[in-house]
Formats: sequence, structure tokens, C-alpha cells
Amino acid sequence: MMQWRRAAVALEERRKRELQGLSEQEALAASDALLSLAATLPLATSRLTDSGLVRQQARFHRRRQ
Repeated sequence: MMQWRRAAVALEERRKRELQGLSEQEALAASDALLSLAATLPLATSRLTDSGLVRQQARFHRRRQ
């Protein structure tokens, strides 16, 4: 288990270094590529009329009472 934890920490450090090493143009290109992927995914018909935000807010409100 300790080996997995060390690996997770090392991978997170590597990810941070790689992200910090990106140029502004590389970062913009990467974010554009990720955003363009979203457009290719099928959208559930229920999402066209309901994002779930109202239901989520109702749940949060109930928890506070």
C-alpha cells in the first residue's frame, strides 16, 4: 500500500512539473483539444431540458435544515 501512495505522490509531482513547463500556446492547444472532445460526446436528451442544478440545490437546502 505504501508503494501505491509513493507512486501517487510522484505522479502528482510529475504532472505539476509538466503543466508548469507548458508554454502558453501549448496550454491553450491542450485545453482546446479537451473542450473539442466534449462536443463529440452524445448528450442525453434529458440534459436538453434539465441540468440537475435545481435538484442539487434542493438537496443542499434540505441538508441545512
